[in-house]
Amino acid sequence: MYDRILVPTDGSSETERAVEHAAELAAEHAAELHGVYVVNSATFAGLPMETSWEGVDDVLREEGETALESVETIAERYGVAVTSTLLDGSPSKRIVEYAENEDCDLVVMGTHGRGGIDRLLLGSVAEGVVRACSVPVLTVQVGGDSERSTEPESENERAVAE
Repeated sequence: MYDRILVPTDGSSETERAVEHAAELAAEHAAELHGVYVVNSATFAGLPMETSWEGVDDVLREEGETALESVETIAERYGVAVTSTLLDGSPSKRIVEYAENEDCDLVVMGTHGRGGIDRLLLGSVAEGVVRACSVPVLTVQVGGDSERSTEPESENERAVAE
């Protein structure tokens, strides 16, 4: 059913859950696994001019390489080889372009499951991909409510818990 599976990563430990799911699917379907990290340099456009752009760019690329190495390590546990690609630009746009240009059959990516004002303020790469991609997208909840502490966070929650 799947020949090429794309798994974008942001390098966070939370995203590993989505990577593991993608690697497991790739192993079950004998599919190629493609790992992608997008360097979003626009995030740092507001830095003062005296800041060395080359230094920032180098750090972002190193983070990307480390994130892709993590994808490869996880995929090895499932006996799956990974084609790793470091891209530049807007993450959601570049992920969609890659998925469509490389004839991927599925995109597996993490989502924090934020809603309401958090989603509006923070935006969502996963949402952008789901809305724009012609390739099916499987979202895997990472972080958020699935891994929340059971400890009450506010006085109101403590009062309800007691």
